[in-house]
Amino acid sequence: MAKTVCKVLGLVLLLLGVAGFVAPTLLSLNLNPAHNAIHIVAGVLALYFGFAGSLSGAKGFCLVFGLLHLALGLCGMVLGDAGNNRLWPVGPLKLTLADHGLNLLLGAVFLAGGLFTKKT
Repeated sequence: MAKTVCKVLGLVLLLLGVAGFVAPTLLSLNLNPAHNAIHIVAGVLALYFGFAGSLSGAKGFCLVFGLLHLALGLCGMVLGDAGNNRLWPVGPLKLTLADHGLNLLLGAVFLAGGLFTKKT
């Protein structure tokens, strides 16, 4: 399951990163160049683990990225807009409620992919 999740969400993240350069407010997301770059890199990494990586590598990727996305989504929901500068010391991404929701959704799916993969 982890490899399938990596393939699907990797493609979603890659497309979202590229689309963000064309439509920066796509689906009420705030997609600036830094945010787009993060999505592209994460998408490429996920695609690597989905297509070329080992099953245990894909499972580990899903678990780590699942926890990371859940943490980002929860921090965003709790801290709100005022927390953006604290979340991103290298430069604010100006995340919106839609961004936080997307992070929660990605986190849940990545985490499920990691947790429901039995063989390693």
